[in-house]
Amino acid sequence: MLSRTAALLLPAFGRLRITADSGSPAAAPAPGSIVAANHTSLADPAVVLAALHRLGARPVVLATAGLWRIPVLGPVLRREGHIAVHRGTARAAQSLDAAAEALAAGRVVLIYGEGGLPRRPDSGEQPPGPFRSGLARLAGATGAPVVPLGQAGSRRLTSGGPFKQFAGLATAPVRRPTLHVHLGTPLRLPADTAEATARAHRAVTAAWTVAAERAAAG
Repeated sequence: MLSRTAALLLPAFGRLRITADSGSPAAAPAPGSIVAANHTSLADPAVVLAALHRLGARPVVLATAGLWRIPVLGPVLRREGHIAVHRGTARAAQSLDAAAEALAAGRVVLIYGEGGLPRRPDSGEQPPGPFRSGLARLAGATGAPVVPLGQAGSRRLTSGGPFKQFAGLATAPVRRPTLHVHLGTPLRLPADTAEATARAHRAVTAAWTVAAERAAAG
């Protein structure tokens, strides 16, 4: 339902475009794949879900556990099988176990390697920050391929403080910014966690660079 809702509502706020490394039309990630995306604003999950929905993918999303405490949203996340990440607690590893089960069942799993949002107050693009080790550990434990995904433009929907974020959403239907999602070539990460984390970060950064350039070009 979240993917369908994002796909239905997003066209009112901006122009979504999707490309892939191959130059051919983008295709849905293969079943059992991990999609690793950059995280730049509160709006980009909607952008990524809408893009994947357009391609025919319905991912399981790993997201901060705080979202499960929001009325209406929390029950929806729970019902649809999305995975709460309890960072900094003894329950944190459980999210990777749940993600591994979803991958084994043939689901696509969406994970944000950075594990947080940038502090930049303006609406300018922000390259991916340092990745946490969860992505590499999940790929290493499951052998799943990783699809790097770069998205750009969502900071023109929401960025900065609460008032600025509200203003951004309120004016987006008039401004209709370009929202660009670029899918990189799937890769297999090495066994070493540090090397795997660095390689995934480089791949997502490369995908984000393409997305940012094309979003800027309109």
